Amino acid sequence: MSSPRWAKAWPWLAVGLAGAALAASAVLLQRLGRTQEELARRTQQLQTELAAARAQTEQAQTLAQDLQARLGVLELRVAEVSLQRSQLEELMLAVSRSRDDALVQDLEAALRLAIQQSELTGSVQPMVSALQGAQQRIERAAQPRLNPVQRAIGRDLERIRAATLVDVPALVARLDELARAVDEWPLRNDPPAARPASKPPRAAAQTTAAAQSAQPPADDAWERLRSWLQAQAQWIGQRIQHAAGELVRIRRIEHPDALLLAPEQAYFLRENARLLLLNARLAVLARQFDGARADLRVLQTHVRRYFDTEAALMQPVLRALDELLRDLRHDHLPRPEETLAALAAAAGGR
Repeated sequence: MSSPRWAKAWPWLAVGLAGAALAASAVLLQRLGRTQEELARRTQQLQTELAAARAQTEQAQTLAQDLQARLGVLELRVAEVSLQRSQLEELMLAVSRSRDDALVQDLEAALRLAIQQSELTGSVQPMVSALQGAQQRIERAAQPRLNPVQRAIGRDLERIRAATLVDVPALVARLDELARAVDEWPLRNDPPAARPASKPPRAAAQTTAAAQSAQPPADDAWERLRSWLQAQAQWIGQRIQHAAGELVRIRRIEHPDALLLAPEQAYFLRENARLLLLNARLAVLARQFDGARADLRVLQTHVRRYFDTEAALMQPVLRALDELLRDLRHDHLPRPEETLAALAAAAGGR
């Protein structure tokens, strides 16, 4: 009797085993799917990190190249300074025993060093200080042979003090003022200022009532109603005329792309103008007037192309840009040539 029971239980047992196998397969497939998703997520994260690392590597390479270039410039400056120092030391060692000759050579060396400082700083104050010191030393020496040098120093001092140089702080202040006012510059695609609207019907009715109160009272209420209707019709006609005038606008378009700027493009255009002004400011502070002039020319082109140059607010901006382009010029520092020539003549006539 047990064999028939087992014969009947075997199919159910097989079905149970098959179900368990299917459940285990489903669990395995679910885990495999999760594993694949985790692998895909980690692969994506790894690719993102690799891209960021690659960008950082490129940035580091660019920074290293920049630093290498700056290091080269600094090494060249150090070499120039070392060469100047060695030349100055050789000059001091080769000074003559004569006090007058030593004074002449010392004055020439100090004056040439002041010329270099003036060229680096863009100021004539080092040369003025050196010439004044040389004049005092010559007066204390009281040597008739150095009188021509003293007269040459006086003429060079007058010429150097009368020289006009670029006023860097004033230029920087004007550039800052323009940069602060960029957001107020009107664009060509800005809508024109709205015209004043006509009186509302209530104000028109009040005006009509005031006019009627000055006249004798009407015999019939129909007259008042007719006056009110006339005022309403007049106001409606004015509104219709105003709306019809706003439907069509006739403007002369020289640069169609200036009228097709999206709001975000207008924002970036203003930021670009501000960046050009800030770049020009940095160039002025570094006394790189050619770069500042180039940035202002680009800005002037953008202003004339994208901004409404006929607006009253843009007229001072255009004048300021023209004045900045005129004032940004290379001023050649005056050199004390007469003093140097007089010192050379004094050194050669010993």
